[in-house]
Amino acid sequence: MEVEGRIVAVLPGTMFRVQLSNGHIVLAHISGKLRKHFIKIAAGDMVKMEMSPYDTEKARITFRMKDPSSTYRPPPRRRY
Repeated sequence: MEVEGRIVAVLPGTMFRVQLSNGHIVLAHISGKLRKHFIKIAAGDMVKMEMSPYDTEKARITFRMKDPSSTYRPPPRRRY
């Protein structure tokens, strides 16, 4: 199942507490693609997760959603 939630707490070992839209709190870890590409996840971020219907207490974070109100702009690229 694919669900969405908000990061509540950052735990050691790339583990996170995530609150789902229905109020449940689950323990989640980040997927290999997010680790490989050094995607940073902080408390308050919205994420998409995959959950097994057999164990609804754990999940795997597969996508970090962009915040439309963010004012972050990457630094300009150098041209040599």
